[in-house]
Amino acid sequence: MGKNKLIISICINFLIILLTIFACFMMFTGFKIMEAEYLLESTSFSMFRFFTVDSNILMAIVSLIFAVEEIKVLKNVKSEISTKMYILKLAATTAVSVTFITVVAYLGQIVEGGVIVLLMNSNLFFHLIIPVLSIITFIFFERTNKIKLRTAFFGVLPTLISAIYYLINVLVHMENGKVSPLYDWYWFVQSGMHQIFIVFPLMLFASYLISISLWRANKKKI
Repeated sequence: MGKNKLIISICINFLIILLTIFACFMMFTGFKIMEAEYLLESTSFSMFRFFTVDSNILMAIVSLIFAVEEIKVLKNVKSEISTKMYILKLAATTAVSVTFITVVAYLGQIVEGGVIVLLMNSNLFFHLIIPVLSIITFIFFERTNKIKLRTAFFGVLPTLISAIYYLINVLVHMENGKVSPLYDWYWFVQSGMHQIFIVFPLMLFASYLISISLWRANKKKI
């Protein structure tokens, strides 16, 4: 990684951290910068039930750790960033990419008002700005050959953990074979619980494809 790319990556990683903190503050407190109804938002600690929020927080944490490692390289404290750190970055970037693509390809197609209503207030950062910044810095400024294809599976883990939590949540709140949208906040099983056998494998497979795509785009050309 060249010095200029290293500096740009550090700056973007810290920007991701700051934007995540600001977006979390907005959602937690209900602070708005746009006049819009709450959609896929929740104040206080209930906001952490959303994969959107959790994936962005994971991205911010990994960005912080990664930026610290980059600063050490920049100051010649260490010679290079470890493979483990690149794999963590792949996993976090995959997670926010899943958030971004889910909003554009699925949620934006089923909610009234389309994608635009999902890009209001804190969700402007969670659904768009932070994921896009994460993808840009990973594939343009953090290129490496250290990540092996077999480790792309780690990119699926955040989605898998979230899917298990979501599944437990809908099963616990199921009544007469149906689940209230209050507990099925992504509307995955509103057409029936049988949707689980379609949606969850599809989400995991899509996450794996995203992880592989990011790995390939990140790969340094020799």
